[in-house]
Amino acid sequence: MNDITDLYDDVRQQHILCQLLQTLDNGLILLNSDYEVMLWNGFMENHSGIPIGSARGKSIFELFPNLPKIWLSKKIDSVFRLQIRTFCTWEEHPRLFEFKSTRPLSGHSLMMYQNVTMIPLLGLDSKVSQVCLQIYDVTEIATRKKALEDAYLSLQRLSRTDRLTGLNNRRFWEENLEQEFLRSQRSKRPASLIMLDIDHFKNFNDTHGHSAGDDVLRAVSSHIKTSQRTTDIAGRYGGEEFAIILPDTDGQQALAVAERLRQQISKLQLAWDTQLLNITVSIGISEYNTEMPAYQAWIEHADTALYKAKVEGRNRSVLARTFTERSLRL
Repeated sequence: MNDITDLYDDVRQQHILCQLLQTLDNGLILLNSDYEVMLWNGFMENHSGIPIGSARGKSIFELFPNLPKIWLSKKIDSVFRLQIRTFCTWEEHPRLFEFKSTRPLSGHSLMMYQNVTMIPLLGLDSKVSQVCLQIYDVTEIATRKKALEDAYLSLQRLSRTDRLTGLNNRRFWEENLEQEFLRSQRSKRPASLIMLDIDHFKNFNDTHGHSAGDDVLRAVSSHIKTSQRTTDIAGRYGGEEFAIILPDTDGQQALAVAERLRQQISKLQLAWDTQLLNITVSIGISEYNTEMPAYQAWIEHADTALYKAKVEGRNRSVLARTFTERSLRL
């Protein structure tokens, strides 16, 4: 009688265990050393659409042709060989199985993000006979983290961007100029600085209003952005003044860049009310010089060249002479 009772208890426990495995919110897959499916639970059936009867005895790579076969087989082989667990997080691979998210709205993702644990299972001979893959749905955690990272990056961009023009703001631009100054000090490679100012901007604002002035600033900054090289760093220095860092560019090359930019801007015509408004700029250029004590002297040198361009009639580019403390007076 006791034997029958014990057998009944074993069956009941196995039945409860099977229910538990089938109702887990995680996926369970048992694989042999040939990567053949020995068992999987309800989670895998529901998300893959493949019942265990159709999956048993088939290679996991046959059932899911899009799996990263080389990478995954190496992972599984290492579990068999070393008899230790291994892990894969969604940050390494967003998902192992292309399953749809169970919470596409609250999780903000159409596809499921997954963590995977691979566990060695020992047979009676104390050798690894199977490997268990546990699949965890971490969609909400992953999307929440990605949303926080995106928000942080967005705040970073906002903190270094001029709202009106979309260029780098002065603080961030000066940080880049300081880094370029130090790089030029170390490498002895050429670099140049352009300071650019919109001609008669105050009169323009007084005549047509600040909204028109804002449109002019946006038009000039848009042209700077589309015409600059990928290595150049442009920023709004203040008011109607802009600045561009030109790495690996000597003074004569920078003058050619400035002249091309000036001529292109002079062809711009801004439609305002019933008028077409013309825009011109004055530009000062300074090549990096080893005698400059700090990046601020570089700015001052280019700004002095800009002042000379305005004094000489505006709508022109002036390259500063070789730097000395006296040359700031040009």
